[in-house]
Amino acid sequence: MPAIGIVVVTYNSEAVIGACLDAALRCGAEIVVVDNASADRTRDEVARRNVRLLANSSNVGFAAAVNQGCRVLDCAYVLLLNPDTVLTTNLEPLVEACDLPGAAGAGGLLVDSSGKPQVGFMVRRLPTPGALTMEALLLNRVWPGNSINRAYRCLGLTYTVRQPVEQPAGAFLMFRRAVWEELGGFDEGFWPIWFEDVDFCRRATDRGYCFYFVPAAVAIHTGGHSIPALRLEKRLIYWYCSLLSYSVRHFHPPGQRAVCLAIITGSLVRAPLEAAIARSLRPFAAYWEVMRLAGGVLLSSSRLRS
Repeated sequence: MPAIGIVVVTYNSEAVIGACLDAALRCGAEIVVVDNASADRTRDEVARRNVRLLANSSNVGFAAAVNQGCRVLDCAYVLLLNPDTVLTTNLEPLVEACDLPGAAGAGGLLVDSSGKPQVGFMVRRLPTPGALTMEALLLNRVWPGNSINRAYRCLGLTYTVRQPVEQPAGAFLMFRRAVWEELGGFDEGFWPIWFEDVDFCRRATDRGYCFYFVPAAVAIHTGGHSIPALRLEKRLIYWYCSLLSYSVRHFHPPGQRAVCLAIITGSLVRAPLEAAIARSLRPFAAYWEVMRLAGGVLLSSSRLRS
């Protein structure tokens, strides 16, 4: 069996999956596509390329789909690849990094269609309560140069050399299958999307593993191809729900409370702004649900303190 397996999770990815698979097939790796009930012709595009397809009848979520793909592969190394990502180099530099002592995995250099590195996205620090608080309060948006944001998004990193990092982007992430098995796979509680790759890196790091950034492995990444298909309200609720889930799993009660309070405060600011931009009252309903979720976690965290 090939040493490298590639897992691609699709959801209404008809427009991008063809280019992704054409490039991936040139690497000679074993590929499996896990489709989360796409309503377009994604599955037809996969079938045209004679790539193995696992077709789910419902959206089981990104984490569960990744685990599905990993379970059917018999490879020492698994590359998690977004369907809007096109490989432009071979994968050997990632394998070499995965073989370094203590390595759990490695991520490569993601560039946009013009060749510009996607700094701030392709490598990040693991989130802290402070970083997520700044995100929720919009402070990282209005003041991107603040020290917390610069550290979180690795804005001062030298992107020309291989180096250990905390969180390579899940869009282009290779990991050792043995580590995936040791961790029990990706946490399927992050449904349907967001923070499952961050949680995976955090749990591996907590066990003493490290990850590497490898600029010699390059892929073009479009980004967010399936997100616009989600209604704004769903996007908000999914993102904040996963953020809260990460906080509950990995922060102590004081950190959880700080994040919850920031989410509630930020929602009170975001709701009228986004309602005005959208000329709709729907953001108010979405942020009310977000505040309800944050309030529930806040109360639970307060009970743990008492």
